[in-house]
Amino acid sequence: MTSDLAFTVFRIGYLVLLWAMVFGAVSILRRDIFGTVVTPRGKGRRQADKERRKSRRRRRTGDAAAPDTTAHNLLLTGGPLVGTMMPLGTAPIVIGRSPASTLVLDDEYASARHARLAPHGDQWWIEDLGSRNGTFVDDERITEPRELRPGTSVRIGQTTLELVR
Repeated sequence: MTSDLAFTVFRIGYLVLLWAMVFGAVSILRRDIFGTVVTPRGKGRRQADKERRKSRRRRRTGDAAAPDTTAHNLLLTGGPLVGTMMPLGTAPIVIGRSPASTLVLDDEYASARHARLAPHGDQWWIEDLGSRNGTFVDDERITEPRELRPGTSVRIGQTTLELVR
């Protein structure tokens, strides 16, 4: 009798262990497929969200007052560096994985020298530097330099960024 009871407990324990392994494997696969949830942080994130909402309201209502189109900062809105705010100066910004880049991305889908942000008067222009995976402005792959306005989304690999006032 004791041996039958011990054998049954052993079988139930073995089944529990197998199911725990199955749930663990499914959990790891789910995390790999859907990625890690990153909470946006940083000083400029809240202010950038407010500015974006204001500009959308102005566009919807057709406000006659001309908004300030000069960007002063670069905000990373997605990717490993989400929430990072970088002040814009007068020098071009090279974006890529290379340590020699002005903005170094820890992104395996970005090239060493992926794109360049360059000022032209009060406007900023983005140019793809022959990257393999491309540079996307508002989900459209660019092949030639394009003017960027504040609030326009730029995607380089898994990183998204935008100019903010």
